[in-house]
Amino acid sequence: MIPFLDLKSINAQYRNELIEACTRIIDSGWYIQGNECKEFEKEFAEYCGTKYAIGVANGLDALILILRAYKELGMMNDGDEVIVPSNTYIASILAISQNNLVPVLVEPDINTYLIDTSKIEEKITSKTKAVMPVHLYGQTCEMDKISEIAKKYNLKVIEDSAQAHGAYFADKRAGNLGDASGFSFYPGKNLGALGDGGAVTTNDEALAGAIKALGNYGSHKKYENFYKGVNSRLDEMQAALLKVKLRYLDDEIEKRRAIADYYLENIKNPAILLPTIGRPLSTNSHVWHLFVIRTAKRDELQKYLLENGIQTLIHYPIPPHKQNAYKEWQNDVYPISDRIHNEVLSLPISGVQSLEDTQKIVKLINFKL
Repeated sequence: MIPFLDLKSINAQYRNELIEACTRIIDSGWYIQGNECKEFEKEFAEYCGTKYAIGVANGLDALILILRAYKELGMMNDGDEVIVPSNTYIASILAISQNNLVPVLVEPDINTYLIDTSKIEEKITSKTKAVMPVHLYGQTCEMDKISEIAKKYNLKVIEDSAQAHGAYFADKRAGNLGDASGFSFYPGKNLGALGDGGAVTTNDEALAGAIKALGNYGSHKKYENFYKGVNSRLDEMQAALLKVKLRYLDDEIEKRRAIADYYLENIKNPAILLPTIGRPLSTNSHVWHLFVIRTAKRDELQKYLLENGIQTLIHYPIPPHKQNAYKEWQNDVYPISDRIHNEVLSLPISGVQSLEDTQKIVKLINFKL
């Protein structure tokens, strides 16, 4: 069986360094809010090109805390609207709802699966306070156009970079393309922890301070609570493990690009729609968190590949507007999102996938349908 993602083998590459990091933390006697987290925050901020990175418990919390901080700073209020793509993973939308803000869905581009920038302005109202571009599958959105719209209407730009660690747009990385960005370090990410973890990046000192306090029970200073905060902190163990893996992230990305290039050059089945890179590689650098194909015979193809020892996944089978959590939207019509969710299939891709396995996958796909 060729697994969709072999996390055991991925982390085995760094086994000795990860064990050394774990031992160092165990022996330190300090497990929360210590030097490891501070060092990782500094290193991750430098990697992204931002002034600040704040470690939090997970990627969802990263987005929740950004929006919550803007409310605490008086820049947003209950009932304000945030524009978000209609085909994103539901976490992007949950972060908006959990702040008593209103998600406003915008259809994606059918080719790139990223938010269609030509459709954003028609959704802007007097209540709109932010746009949340989601760098889905590892490709950055058209941030020049989004930034232009945001400047025109005085909107905050909050990147969902959960799948785009290391991706570039022009000369800046994801996480440094808007006012703030949320990252996930879920184990399956290109930069994955060995548990949950997340971070916020920003160049805004006031925002960074508010987020750090909000994630620590609302406290800037021990036993003094400025906000009604929550407990959302990146622990020392995960920070230490992420420090190890951050050193190898660019290598991981290059290995994924090599596999993606092979898929793009060698999958010739006319029933398969290959991923589209939205802008030239010089301005939009895809990190291939996922390699997503489309076909009208998706379920048939997935079954065939599984029968032949290839594990695939669907990102995602049910669009947000058809989830029970948002049943108030179930009569709304988003035809492009529906089509994407009905046709997409994610092929295996990772830094430990062999050329032989990649060739086998391509051969099977070209034979079928």
